Amino acid sequence: MIYMFGQDHKDLRRQIAPNFTPRALSTYTALQQIIILQHLKSWERLSSESPGKPISLRLLARDMNLETSQTVFVGRYLSREARDKFRDDYNLFNTGLMKLPFDLPGFAFRNARLAVERLVETLSDCATQSKKRMSEGDEPSCLIDFWMQETAREIAESKTAPPRSSDVEIGSYLFDFLFAAQDASTSSLLWAVTLLDSHPDVLRRVREEVSRIWSPESDALISAEQLREMKYTQAVAREVIRYRPPATLVPHIAMKDFPLTESYTIPKGTIVFPSVYESSFQGFTEADRFDPERFSEDRQEEVIFKRNYLAFGAGPHQCVGQRYALNHLVLFIAMFVTVLDFKRHRTDSCDEIMYCPTICPKDGCSVFLSQRCPRYPNLTLN
Repeated sequence: MIYMFGQDHKDLRRQIAPNFTPRALSTYTALQQIIILQHLKSWERLSSESPGKPISLRLLARDMNLETSQTVFVGRYLSREARDKFRDDYNLFNTGLMKLPFDLPGFAFRNARLAVERLVETLSDCATQSKKRMSEGDEPSCLIDFWMQETAREIAESKTAPPRSSDVEIGSYLFDFLFAAQDASTSSLLWAVTLLDSHPDVLRRVREEVSRIWSPESDALISAEQLREMKYTQAVAREVIRYRPPATLVPHIAMKDFPLTESYTIPKGTIVFPSVYESSFQGFTEADRFDPERFSEDRQEEVIFKRNYLAFGAGPHQCVGQRYALNHLVLFIAMFVTVLDFKRHRTDSCDEIMYCPTICPKDGCSVFLSQRCPRYPNLTLN
């Protein structure tokens, strides 16, 4: 998808628009909360088994995100066995990203390429199943359902399948979604924990805001309306992404002569490696300071300095799933700080940046966890 331009790219974005409507996002937030809670409870149990030993959240958060992506994107169409195999193949893919591209037997790059083929095949089969269910009038329960519901409607009206709607093509685009959602979200979750621990005043304000809006004892899911009410928590999430943008370097190709400054124009066809990380520290007020208030309604620095806020891209290729990603981060922050008490295990250089391939704290975000709420909520879709 990232290599598509012009009308083809516009048409594809139009086709995937139903995946991120308010109705669809509301469906996803319910699934996200149930999975987040399951993993938070398991993290706390793991920590309580060795009270004097911190646990690293990096791989735990990654597993949580993978389960969330699988459930939100293709839900009921993946069996437990398929999910386990899916996780193994995604690990092979992720390992191959960090290796030299030698496409030879036994090399990590070859293993990654073959793993991607298997992943796309699995996702294509999910598209086949969803297309059948939606054509029979079932209600959507995951992202692929919202997509295939609209595709089935177009097929019924025009008697022909729209472009780029074969199961294999859809499976490939689903893999793009998975890749975009997985490691970037893991990075942001880890930095959120890290930055909340090192900024107790911010943590206190988040807890106060969430407690006014949602209580674990209610046994109710956080609604879309409640999520919108958490304005300070949303500002914290946006500041986490600005302060520690997950993908620090994103290559582009200049499609036309581009005036970068008054004195220099990038020639058409030039490969450009803009640093999203460096851009995040330019323009903003006291850019080196972690300050969620910069995203308040009074300051709106994401508008004033939008040329510098590039974590979700810009222009025609701006991330179509950014609302989903922000919702995930806000829900995680709200639930994590409400149901758990946490403390970083601080060591020399623990907050230095490690590339894997997105950025995360060098120590993998090692923490001590304990239950904070009187009892865990009982969350269901019913």
